[in-house]
Amino acid sequence: MAKERKTTSGNLIKKTASLCPKCLKLLGADIFEKDGKVWIKKKCDRHGEFLDLYFGDYGLYKRFEKWAHDGKGISNPKIGKKNAVCPMDCGLCNMHKSHTALGNIVVTNRCDLRCFYCFFYAKAMGYVYEPSLDQIRQMLKSMKNTKPVGANAVQLTGGNPELREDLIDIIKIAKEEGYDHIQLNVNGTHKLHNDLGFAQAIKDAGVKTIYLSFDGTTPKTNPKNHYEVPGILDNCRKAEIGIVLVPTIVNTINDNDAGNILRFGIKNIDVVRGVNYQPVSLVGRITKADVKKFRITIPDLIARLEEQTGGEITKDDFYPVPTVAPITHFIEALTGNPKYELTTHFACGAATYIFIGDDGKLAALPKFVDVSGLMEYLNEKAEELKQARFKKLVLLKMLTKVGSFIDSSKQPKGLNLLKLLTGILRQRDHSALGMLHHRSLFVGMMHFMDLYNYDIERVKRCCVHYAQPDGRIVPFWI
Repeated sequence: MAKERKTTSGNLIKKTASLCPKCLKLLGADIFEKDGKVWIKKKCDRHGEFLDLYFGDYGLYKRFEKWAHDGKGISNPKIGKKNAVCPMDCGLCNMHKSHTALGNIVVTNRCDLRCFYCFFYAKAMGYVYEPSLDQIRQMLKSMKNTKPVGANAVQLTGGNPELREDLIDIIKIAKEEGYDHIQLNVNGTHKLHNDLGFAQAIKDAGVKTIYLSFDGTTPKTNPKNHYEVPGILDNCRKAEIGIVLVPTIVNTINDNDAGNILRFGIKNIDVVRGVNYQPVSLVGRITKADVKKFRITIPDLIARLEEQTGGEITKDDFYPVPTVAPITHFIEALTGNPKYELTTHFACGAATYIFIGDDGKLAALPKFVDVSGLMEYLNEKAEELKQARFKKLVLLKMLTKVGSFIDSSKQPKGLNLLKLLTGILRQRDHSALGMLHHRSLFVGMMHFMDLYNYDIERVKRCCVHYAQPDGRIVPFWI
């Protein structure tokens, strides 16, 4: 880890590469600490200096940084160029450090809404983009065939995929190509809110989760689909499809509703599986003044949640995405096969689980589980398993130790987390994980970059990828 040093701006954390927001020229950039926050600064010869907030809490940045972990990379990169330049030669290349954890296929850029912050719709692009069924099949194959770990989860996104008349055929193709988890990203404003038959049809075709745009609990904070949401939830309940609420949080617009969004998810936990907040990516019709006004980072949003929930959820409850890498290491050592490994850059996302007791009281997972101790233990056992002749014996001993990381006196009433965890480690499948979800609510946040806070080191570690009709696979933001 590089030693920080003083600069005229503040304490330099590291140097990276970025892009000019105006001409897209590759630039050097400084990431530095000042006034307890993390900033990124770059200068273009033609367009001047750009300064933007990178991470709103330096202490949290340092805590998250301890979990940084690079993955296996791509052993069969689509781009074989030896001297590839990131992000200009993307596709993926041999510099990329994370495999595809969630593959995305944009099935249309048409949408029945016009959100000002949207980076991808037909009016802005000037043309309609809709790949054919054959192209979609080939894109699915391309992500599935990536080595050493092929994609197993796909999100069909847009635009609003509800607008494609052949959406059911697209879902069936994803199922035919071997995807276990198919997620549909929609507004719910076209069909889902008033057509139970549509909900049942997408479920029967293979959709397991609706990734629902949901920006707030009032018409003011969520003008896009406030009045449609009750119908969406009702139809998904009846069709038995889980929902993840996806609020795009914009400072001064709906950040004051973040806590209410969480409460809404808890109230509807029978159908809502999680809330995945997205601090706004400042693209589209955005001015320089808008960047300063609307910018909100992961620590800022966590602070809003802590304040708005009266401390029921705090920044100590959140961990960065690569925290769970030891679970992958353990299962790989147990099975001898490469598995999904979440090695996203530590500043890209954060998450926790909230458990609901039989008495209705809430408790975030880290309040009754020693997360750091458990992850360290799993890494140790992974190394032991690699050398062990009798792996089942190591597993049996390990399961008896897991309980020591759980404070049963603090876990919610009626919850037996040890029983759930041992079931997951023994079965290692989606059904075991499903039991965990029925007692908890996933609370995550993913801050996708824009041209103002762009960091090449985050690009290289992105695990949310988009398949392209030309065969390439690219990170969410290139």
